Amino acid sequence: MKKIINGICIGLGFLCVGLGAVGIALPILPATPFLILAAILFAKGSQRFHRWFIRTGLYKKYVIPAMGKKAMDRTSKIKAMITLFIIFSISFILVPIWYVKVIIFLVAMFHFYYFGFKIKTAAAVEKEVAGSE
Repeated sequence: MKKIINGICIGLGFLCVGLGAVGIALPILPATPFLILAAILFAKGSQRFHRWFIRTGLYKKYVIPAMGKKAMDRTSKIKAMITLFIIFSISFILVPIWYVKVIIFLVAMFHFYYFGFKIKTAAAVEKEVAGSE
C-alpha cells in the first residue's frame, strides 16, 4: 500500500511541476503554489525525486524565495487571485444548488481576503525590513 501511495505522490509531483512550468509562461496560472506542492509531494513519495527537485532552477527561483520571505510578489498574487476568480466563477455558474453557491461564494471571499490582506506583498516586506534596520 505504501508503494502505491508513494507512486501517486510522485506522479502528482510531476503533474505539479508541469503545471508550475506552464504557470511560468501563462500569466493566468500561478507557478509558485504548484511548485511548492510538488516539493511536498516529492518529499512524501521519494527522497531521490525530492533531492532532484530541490536542485532544479525552478525550485531555487520560485520556491525558496516564497518560503523564505513568507510573502508573494505582486504579479504572483494577481495571478493567483485571477485564477481563483475564474475557478470560483465557473463553479458558481455551473452549480445549480443555491446553498452550494453560497458556500462557494463564502470560500471565494475567504480566499480573496487571505490573499489580499494576510499574505504580504514582497516589495512591502522588503521595505519593512529596510526600515527596521
